[in-house]
Amino acid sequence: HGRAALTLAPSPPRRALAKPVRVRPWTEKGTTEKGTDPRGSMVESPRSETSWQKNYDARELIPAVEGGETCLERTVSNCDRSVGAALSGWLVATGSANRVTVQFRGVAGQSFGAFLAQGVTFNLRGEANDYVGKSLSGGVLTIRPPELPDNSETTGFRPEENTIAGNVIAYGATSGAIFINGLAGERFGIRNSGATLVAEGVGDHGCEYMTGGVAVILGPVGVNFAAGMTGGVAYVYDERATLDLNCNLDSVDLFPVEEGSEDEKALRALLEEHVLRTGSPKANRLLSDWGNTRPYFSKVLPVSGHI
Repeated sequence: HGRAALTLAPSPPRRALAKPVRVRPWTEKGTTEKGTDPRGSMVESPRSETSWQKNYDARELIPAVEGGETCLERTVSNCDRSVGAALSGWLVATGSANRVTVQFRGVAGQSFGAFLAQGVTFNLRGEANDYVGKSLSGGVLTIRPPELPDNSETTGFRPEENTIAGNVIAYGATSGAIFINGLAGERFGIRNSGATLVAEGVGDHGCEYMTGGVAVILGPVGVNFAAGMTGGVAYVYDERATLDLNCNLDSVDLFPVEEGSEDEKALRALLEEHVLRTGSPKANRLLSDWGNTRPYFSKVLPVSGHI
C-alpha cells in the first residue's frame, strides 16, 4: 500500500573479548622479559607495574611471605583498602601451604581482610572501616582497641560501649571467623553463609539474609535483626529484654539457651575463644558469672530451620 521499504542499519562490530587475567606471582623487580615469571607462571595483567606496587599487600606482605616469613608486624592506615585480598589470591595461586599471622596497628581502610584465605590470621590493634571480612574465605580476623596508657578501670573505657568497626561486616562470608572486641555498625553478617562472627553489639539489620554460620552478639542489636534469615544460628545477650522488639519475627523465632544443652557448650566455647583472641573484658565477665548470665542469652533460629 505504498509503504516505504524498511532499511536496517548495519550492526556495530563486536568488541573483542578481553584476555583472561591471571594472578601474577610477586617478584621484587616486577615482571621479567615477555611477562613471564622466572618460575614459569604466565603474567597477563592489565594493571601497570606502578599500580601493583602501590597495593598494600604487594608492598608490605607478599614479599615478606614469599621470603619465608610467617609472623609479621605492620602498621595500617585508612588509605589502605582491601588489605589481605591480594595476599590471599597470591597464596592460592602459588599453592603455598604457609600459615601467615599478621599483627596490625592503626586504622584499617575499607574491606580489611576481604577474601581472606584459610591459614591467614589478621590481628588488628586499632579500629576498622566498613566491609571488614567481605567474602571471608576461611581466614581469621580479630579487632581490639589499642593499648591504653592507663588501666581501663581507671580511665572508665569499656570496649563494649564503643564502636570499633564499621558497617557491612562479613558480607557474603563463606567460612572463617571474626572476633570484635567492641561494637560494630549496621548490616553485620549480612548474607553470611558459613563464617563464625562475634561482636559486642551491632546496628540495624544485623544478620540480614544470613543463610549459614554462627553469630554471637554480646550486647544490643538494632532494628530489623535477622530479616530474611534462612539458615545458621545467632546467640544474643539480651540483658535489656529488647530483642523481641528489634527482631524481624516474620523470619525467626527466639529460644532460650538451656543449661547443659549443645547450644550452651557451643556458646561458651566461642566466648572463651573471644577472650583468648581479643582479651574481651565483657566476655570474661559473662563467663565468670555464667550461672546468672546464661539465662539472658537467646537463640535466634530461622522459622524454616525448625518447622
